[in-house]
Amino acid sequence: MNIKAVVFDLDGLMIDSERLVQKTWNIAGEAMGYGQLGEHIYHTLGFNVQKRKAYFQAVYGQDFPFDEFRAKTREAWNTAIAKQHVPAKKGLYHLLDVLKQHDIKMGVATSSSKEYAFGELKDKQIDAYFDAFVFGDMVKEAKPSPEIYLRSCELLQVEPRHAVALEDSKHGIRSAYDAGMMSIFVPDLVSDSSDIDDIISAKLKDLDEVAQWILKHK
Repeated sequence: MNIKAVVFDLDGLMIDSERLVQKTWNIAGEAMGYGQLGEHIYHTLGFNVQKRKAYFQAVYGQDFPFDEFRAKTREAWNTAIAKQHVPAKKGLYHLLDVLKQHDIKMGVATSSSKEYAFGELKDKQIDAYFDAFVFGDMVKEAKPSPEIYLRSCELLQVEPRHAVALEDSKHGIRSAYDAGMMSIFVPDLVSDSSDIDDIISAKLKDLDEVAQWILKHK
């Protein structure tokens, strides 16, 4: 396959954050009188801030106070992580070391903001592994648009067909596929892959298995 680069999503793929995000959405929703909003995360995985705002306004109307919702979820998030840091996903450090040992370039393509994402990468002490970063506030179109992955490959100076995207969301998988990349689905909140099985290179349970797959197919 001549794999020259691997591009990582962040939330739910490198760090175990999605369940905590879901909890903060419930807390914010209850405080705002909308009830528990955490179930909406299943429909918005891979979305950036603008696309999530459009989603909530489509569901609850244009008057939905999205900025207030973001502020309250951020407050709940900060309260939670003050007690316990968000853990890295199983196999992350092993996979990063394997890729480094085999001179495979590494990139990050996340819909999250630069401030948040880079903070998490530094917290896990893994920011130095990566050769390129594309954050949600650096692109015009959110996943499933291929823009973020095309930009990642451009920065890594590799052709998309020689790059592998690692994703836990279907929006992310479709983004990578339309960019012309190989993709591996590593389920987190969503495990059913029946509607993307025809466009993924593999479905693996964790990043340790991804390391094995890369070594087998590189």
